[in-house]
Amino acid sequence: MNRLKCTISYDGAQFEGYQIQKEKRTVQLEVQRALSRIHKGSEIKVSASGRTDAGVHAVGQVLHFDSPLTIPEGAWQKAMNAHLPKDIWVKKVETVPGDFHARFDVVKKEYRYKVNLSKDFNVFSRDHVFHYPFSLDFEAVQEACGHFIGEHDFTSFCSAKTEVEDKVRTIYSLEAVVNGEELEFRIVGNGFLYNMVRIIVGTLLEIGQGKNLPNDIFSILEARNRGAAGKTAPAQGLYLWNVVYDDN
Repeated sequence: MNRLKCTISYDGAQFEGYQIQKEKRTVQLEVQRALSRIHKGSEIKVSASGRTDAGVHAVGQVLHFDSPLTIPEGAWQKAMNAHLPKDIWVKKVETVPGDFHARFDVVKKEYRYKVNLSKDFNVFSRDHVFHYPFSLDFEAVQEACGHFIGEHDFTSFCSAKTEVEDKVRTIYSLEAVVNGEELEFRIVGNGFLYNMVRIIVGTLLEIGQGKNLPNDIFSILEARNRGAAGKTAPAQGLYLWNVVYDDN
C-alpha cells in the first residue's frame, strides 16, 4: 500500500462541512467518491488535518489515504481533479512514509478570516466574507490581538459543545491586516478548538466597536466561560489557510 498526502482547496459555501454526515453533501464524501471511481468502486477512506464546519472554506487543507495503485504524483492530481466537483481542487499529491498522519502529525495551522467593512453589501461575496459595515478602532483591535499570543486555556473561546477536555492551546501569531475596506485576521497556532477562531474574531470586532477594552481579553481568558467572550463570527469568512507538519 502507498500512502498519499493531498493538499486541497475548497469553496465551503455548498457543503455541510468537511466530515461525512448522513444524507448531506460534505467534502470528505466527494473526495472519497472520486477515489472510489479511480479504484474501480473500492472504498477508500481519507483522513484530514481536521474538520471544517458548514460554510467554512479551505485554501490548504491536508488529507491522506492509502492506495494499492502505483501512479505518478502528477497523474494522481489530474485523476482526482477529473472526478471531483468544481468546488474542490487538488493542489498537490505527495507520496509519504506509511506512518504519516494528516491529523496527528500537525505542528501548526493557519486560519484567516475575511471581513468586508464597506457600507454597501456585495451580493457576489456574501458566501466568502463577513459583511460588517461598522467603524472600528483598529489600534484597539491590534492591541487585543497581542494579548492572545502564547499558551492559554481557551475555554472561553470555544463552543460549549466542544468535547475535548484539554482546552489549552498555543497561539504563535495573530494580526489584523487592513487593506481599504477589507479586514483580514491571520492566526497561527498549534491547534484550535471548535469555533475558536470565529469566537476570537467576534470578540475582536466587539472590541473594535468599543463594547470591550483590549485588556478585557485577560479576564475573558481567566473566566473559562463561553459567556464571557463575544459572539461567534459567521462561517463564511473563515478559511483554513495552511497546515504545517515540520518546522522546515
